Amino acid sequence: MPNNPYVCITNLMRKNPTKRTQTYSDWNPWHGCSKISPGCAYCYVYRQDAMYGSAKSSWEVRKNADFTLPLKRKRDKSWKLAPGTVVFTCFTSDFFVDGADAWRTEAWAMMRQRSDLMFFFFTKRIDRMGDHLPADWGDGYPNVIIGCTVENQAMADYRLPIFLQLPIRHRAIIVAPLLEAIDLSPYLNQDIEEVSVSGESGVEARICDYDWILNIRRQCLESNVPFRFHQTGAKLLKNGRIYRIPRKFQIAQAYKANINYRIGADGKPV
Repeated sequence: MPNNPYVCITNLMRKNPTKRTQTYSDWNPWHGCSKISPGCAYCYVYRQDAMYGSAKSSWEVRKNADFTLPLKRKRDKSWKLAPGTVVFTCFTSDFFVDGADAWRTEAWAMMRQRSDLMFFFFTKRIDRMGDHLPADWGDGYPNVIIGCTVENQAMADYRLPIFLQLPIRHRAIIVAPLLEAIDLSPYLNQDIEEVSVSGESGVEARICDYDWILNIRRQCLESNVPFRFHQTGAKLLKNGRIYRIPRKFQIAQAYKANINYRIGADGKPV
């Protein structure tokens, strides 16, 4: 599995030593995505496809064979995805990428049918969401968590006002990869269930300054919003020194920093 800002949250929860009953799974109904902002420059999907020699371009959006995973059953007729599972959704694409417009209605319908699952996806295309909601969305499906991804101040100031105005039941702000100091304070309120911050992974990763991370943490504390430092990235600047952190340690080192706020022992916001 590739080391990327989306999967990192999954791994952090799974690796938490506290005993849990929660189950996690991945569902990628489609694959492929186009680059639309600075955070996409060294996209992990493109790196993964290059690593495994994909026959198709990473920007070409295609439906995956496991498209109907939420509705699949085992031989004993029980669900493959057991009730109560948190389903990390569309992490090798963007749920609102235009190349998936023809399939999204069916994906929404599966989420609605499996109301016993909790679906969690992130998007850089929050500006497309309002035009691509199911007719019965209302103020949001109670089993869908939506994260708006930002990487710099310009994207925060563009995406987050849209994010806060949309009808969403569960919201998270995903700051990944963090590319500069960001002021999130105008957008932090009781509607935000978590802010999750990460540096950038990969050989070409840009430097993430630990002071930027601490500053966002301070903003969250002042607004009483749960904060998670979920990955250091490959190049972390701290106390004037650049630390080059191998991929296998980036999640663990973030966890060891012990700067999460209002994140319970089970890895969930509290």
